[in-house]
Amino acid sequence: MSNIIPQEFIDRIKKDLGNEAEAFLGSYFASPKKALRINTLKTDKETEERLTAGMQPVPWEKHGYYYMERDMYAEDPDEVPADESWRMAPGKSPLHSAGAYYIQEPSAMAPVSMLDVRPGMCVLDLCAAPGGKSTQIASYLAGEGLLVANEPVRDRARILSQNIERMGIANAVVTCHTPAELARSFPATFDRILVDAPCSGEGMFRKDKTAVEEWSEENVAKCAARQSEILDSAVSMLKPGGRLVYSTCTFSKVEDEEQIAGILAKYPGLHIAFMSPFAGIRAGDIEGTYRIWPQDGQGEGHFMAVLERDGSLQDSSFGYIGPRQKSLTNKEKQQLVPYVDFTNDNIKNEGLKKKLLDTERLFLFGERLVLMPEGGMPVLEGLKILRAGLELGEIKRDRFVPSHSFALFLNKDDVLHRCDLDHDGEEIRAYLNGQSLPVKSPAAGDNGWYLMTCSGISLGWAKASNGLMKNHYPKGLRINY
Repeated sequence: MSNIIPQEFIDRIKKDLGNEAEAFLGSYFASPKKALRINTLKTDKETEERLTAGMQPVPWEKHGYYYMERDMYAEDPDEVPADESWRMAPGKSPLHSAGAYYIQEPSAMAPVSMLDVRPGMCVLDLCAAPGGKSTQIASYLAGEGLLVANEPVRDRARILSQNIERMGIANAVVTCHTPAELARSFPATFDRILVDAPCSGEGMFRKDKTAVEEWSEENVAKCAARQSEILDSAVSMLKPGGRLVYSTCTFSKVEDEEQIAGILAKYPGLHIAFMSPFAGIRAGDIEGTYRIWPQDGQGEGHFMAVLERDGSLQDSSFGYIGPRQKSLTNKEKQQLVPYVDFTNDNIKNEGLKKKLLDTERLFLFGERLVLMPEGGMPVLEGLKILRAGLELGEIKRDRFVPSHSFALFLNKDDVLHRCDLDHDGEEIRAYLNGQSLPVKSPAAGDNGWYLMTCSGISLGWAKASNGLMKNHYPKGLRINY
């Protein structure tokens, strides 16, 4: 066993778990659990039921499901029905590119389930990359309120931003700051805060060799010191009556229970919020803390604690309360004609059209036209921002070029012109590879912009001209099948 994981870790686990240590260590020889979470922003109930038929649900996330790739089928993989073949490699399916689901380690879905996010809230994911928990929060917000997804490391923040885009999220701001920097801009701002803290990663040992190689007791101590600083910043950004969930994917009490004991001692205005744990989640060593253990067979492992700040937080007070980003100037509004024409020519959903043409919610982020969340968004000046609201596109001289984000946000019934491609067909692979396609029905023969959909789920843009679809799928995302 010590040639797989560090002996010091084994010794500590034996001391902490006693009689259960053998079962815990034995779990490292089992295959990791794999799961995905259906994106409710882009799929309806019928689609979810169709995609997940026969899958086992994740106990603590109502839209989470376990999958087993090729070994879930007893028969020859070549005999798998075409409409189920995506399950054999869900990360490589066009449905993944369309944002139909997010592949997420099952126990990593638990912290957001304990955060109690409701539509209209202002929520911070403080350590957000690569975006699994941020996109999960966004699904609970259901397009209302504001999500600030922060990641201090620039390259990781770019991945976070890409996942926010892929999942069709319109009410998020992606920032790139240390927690201490962010705290100076957002005092007592958030209804909910998730601190999925950087940790020693002991819960990732059986699926990530790097986590094993980088582990040491010294690194555990360094992580604990950093976690304490992150929690200090997080507490300062929490509204009175707001909720904070602290989580890690490690088993070290120094990084887990001791962090909670320390923060409660430091801030008398914080208290534990007691939860009724889901099936598969056990109590931690401090009352009001929770753990998922790998030997229980539900996931890789997670620690969670739910804290609340004293005070009252009512539904009517949910939302962003700080200084707000200004909308377009009068001069900028005069330049909107190409965008207005595009919206009138392509959007048939009248309710959505009204929102898209609300100039009080439009602003320019560089050269890009952006729709801010309905309740407003923070002033961007002075912040390092990678994404702010819904990027709609750019006005280039006398024409409007819609963005990929805009396409991924739209529903199939929002547009006048749409071209649907089967997720298991050759045409969709050609599209994702950047190739042009012949114009298909509906509205065959019409020139102009088409929303390309993957089995009914928005995927990108194409522009029809003289019977040919010119491909506008971003070059950086193209896939060679």
